[in-house]
Amino acid sequence: MNRFGHNFRLAIWGESHGPQVGIAIDGVPAGLPLAEADFEADLARRRSGAPGTTPRREADRPQIVSGLYAGRTTGAPLTILFANDDTRPHDYAAPRFRPSHADWTAHRRFGGHNDPRGGGHFSGRLTAPLVAAGVVAKKTLSAEVRFATRIVSIGGCADPQRFDETLRAAAAAGDSVGAVVECRATGVPAGWGEPLFDTAESLMAHLLFAIPGVRGVEFGSGFAAAAMRGSEHNDPLRDASGATTSNHAGGIVGGLTNGNELVVRVAFKPTASIARPQTTYDPATDSVRPLAIGGRHDTCIALRGAVAVEAAVAIVLADLAL
Repeated sequence: MNRFGHNFRLAIWGESHGPQVGIAIDGVPAGLPLAEADFEADLARRRSGAPGTTPRREADRPQIVSGLYAGRTTGAPLTILFANDDTRPHDYAAPRFRPSHADWTAHRRFGGHNDPRGGGHFSGRLTAPLVAAGVVAKKTLSAEVRFATRIVSIGGCADPQRFDETLRAAAAAGDSVGAVVECRATGVPAGWGEPLFDTAESLMAHLLFAIPGVRGVEFGSGFAAAAMRGSEHNDPLRDASGATTSNHAGGIVGGLTNGNELVVRVAFKPTASIARPQTTYDPATDSVRPLAIGGRHDTCIALRGAVAVEAAVAIVLADLAL
């Protein structure tokens, strides 16, 4: 299904090389001030143009077609469209099952009726409406809730001064690299979340894994906790506010936010579309043949995916807050 949320509900549609992508957001409180200009800062963070990003250039101008009147949300579903203007469907004229793409699985799931151009509905293009939903989500939250998101490693390199070098080396080899993105949120009140199935972290992980290319999610000390002792990992309370002397839990205990800084890290795989020659199964000849992937692609999808991570966290917090 293409829907998510209980109180702040999303429905996303569109394909990478179709006429448009878009999102409908239900449960948006009435009276929020909103204008197209409010989306620009976050959409600019997702936009291509920087080294390591795709040459595809989309304006990503949000068209708000419902749920807004006189500059404020109406309480009706908010619908936002993004036109796909810089498309090159001819790059995908000869459908092939590209390695580590959804081409083969989507073909099986939908009986070959899926749109294969640029990944179709499975494309990172669908993160544009997700980022837009994140902008709206932030408006529903208190001004005290603030986000700080950064890339902490690229291609295994944790030195930001060497990120460009790592990207250039991968691109020169016709290859790609993965990355780890960290999102922190302060000002989140204690007690948001539900026991067991709708814990704060399970809901965030659910939406974060919907971002194309995400292969891992961790909170606080994450997988490093497996190598710790309880005496190292425990976060002692220091006062009645719930503040702790350390934050190995990443701001969530028992599935509920605890008022400390929320810390989540997301691992992105290397971009599956690479210029380097590969082989793949060709259904037309029932054989494995050489493959040269055309089209325009990011060397590192996390460069534009980091803001999608922040949007996902904001969306879940808005859902819990409402």
